[in-house]
Amino acid sequence: MVVVHPALAASVRSIVVYDVDFAGPGVHIGMPSTDLTFVLPLDQPLEVSWVGTGGPRAVGWSSVSGLHTRAAAIHHGHHQRGIQLSLTAAGARALWGVPASALAGQLLGLDDVDVRLAELPERLAAAGTWEGRLAVLEHALLDAVRRRTRPQPRPEVGRAMALLTRGVPVAAVADDVGYSRRRLNTLVHDEVGVPPKTYQRLARFSGAHARMRAAALGGEVSVARIAADSGYADQAHLAREWSDFAGCSPTEWLRREFPIVQASGDRDTTGWDERSHRATR
Repeated sequence: MVVVHPALAASVRSIVVYDVDFAGPGVHIGMPSTDLTFVLPLDQPLEVSWVGTGGPRAVGWSSVSGLHTRAAAIHHGHHQRGIQLSLTAAGARALWGVPASALAGQLLGLDDVDVRLAELPERLAAAGTWEGRLAVLEHALLDAVRRRTRPQPRPEVGRAMALLTRGVPVAAVADDVGYSRRRLNTLVHDEVGVPPKTYQRLARFSGAHARMRAAALGGEVSVARIAADSGYADQAHLAREWSDFAGCSPTEWLRREFPIVQASGDRDTTGWDERSHRATR
């Protein structure tokens, strides 16, 4: 994980450098969350499409996507390198000058969001080290933030989204910030592109996904325990949500993302070895 510059902390949730070896060509599943995704591949362009749509792949040296309720299919060969950023909803305004709702459900390139950053992939490729690439990226992001003068959303909208992320019921959130549920629905949708209930579901799912990955790295996964810890009624509830957002069951997702799997059908516990990879964090 890369340390984010303080001036970018409100906009950039995380910056991850990835350098991954795969057994062969395949598809990585990009999971939905409450963050926006910004990817800058090296060596070969990124090929992305939406899971289950059968639609065309977006191919390019950059990928920007807003909130989405369908997983992304990231097509890869034997090796992938690049930089992936998770952006906050506020980061869309700060970096691109638009609310996150303008990017919701879309797969875009830098040309679509900021033509002044169109040459960033070439500048990253020209840098000889990861340290140099990260310095180029940080400078470009800081410059983009300084160029923007778009107003930020009202504080109560940000508070509402924070409460929704923590699992507070929508009606209680509306009362807390002093809006009717209808008004809250409009404001949240205008800001991020999904209604409050969907935003809340995305937040809960994102937490479950993070717990699933952490448990995987520990060597054993209890889907039932993750469901309980993430606020789902039971394992079946998590499985339905996982299928809705990821396009497959939790067990199938584990098999796809971790090819060396000692699977146990749909039982609660699945153990496996971590796939061979190289990664800089």
